[in-house]
Amino acid sequence: MPQFEQIDTFVSQIFWLIVTFGALYFLMAKLALPRLTSILEERENRVSGDLEKAERLKQEAVDVLADYQKAIADARASALAALKESADEIAAIGAKRQAEFDAQLADKTQIAEDRINAARSEAMEHIKDVAIEVATAATGKLLGSDVTESKVSKAVDDALGGKG
Repeated sequence: MPQFEQIDTFVSQIFWLIVTFGALYFLMAKLALPRLTSILEERENRVSGDLEKAERLKQEAVDVLADYQKAIADARASALAALKESADEIAAIGAKRQAEFDAQLADKTQIAEDRINAARSEAMEHIKDVAIEVATAATGKLLGSDVTESKVSKAVDDALGGKG
């Protein structure tokens, strides 16, 4: 059998297989695998560091958001308080001006009523004289004779209800 004739070469091939395998194993164990291990550890450390940093930044963002929302709420509250204060102040000023206007209007109304009453009194004083003149003239034209002013004055007094 020809396969068994090459048995001498098998021993040398197995020897070189073991030597090559040993050399490759030594190179892999001493050079390549430690580098791969360090690269993997470095990546793992970097990823875990990035995850920790991301978690820290997330917590900071949550804290900043909470502070922002608190600041917004405080600003709204102070703005509402300022608006209420301004509205109260404006209402007080409006009420004060309304009271001043009412007082001025009451004064002007009183002055106008006093003038009207004075004009009425003056008109009432002169109405008797005018009524006497008109009655004398009308009676003179109607009757064709002169009527004494004392008679006309007495008739006007009676017509005006004894005023004068």
